[in-house]
Amino acid sequence: MSEFPPCPKCGSEYAYPSDGMLVCPECFHEWNPEDTEVEVVEGELKVLDANGNVLQNGDSVVVIKDLPVKGAPKPIKAGTKVKNIRLTDGDHNIDCKIDGFGSMGLKSEFVRKA
Repeated sequence: MSEFPPCPKCGSEYAYPSDGMLVCPECFHEWNPEDTEVEVVEGELKVLDANGNVLQNGDSVVVIKDLPVKGAPKPIKAGTKVKNIRLTDGDHNIDCKIDGFGSMGLKSEFVRKA
């Protein structure tokens, strides 16, 4: 096995060093091994909004840009308030219900804490 940590993005164990960074040959993610990004805080996920504020289950957030929705004739408009979010692990780390759209997943980088 490798003496380097697995890729934080895809979990590949084949990471290799390159110019002080670690590189994953499977997903091409690069990261600094000295940066310690703590994903779990007291058994819960650490999810940050676009401004760097920590989000928690049950928070309300505001969408900061128009987001197109597959299969919907109109996008989710900037300024839409979303109440009672649930945090999940994965690419779209917020599960919520939006009036007029129903249940969906959002990325935390497109919302700010209300």
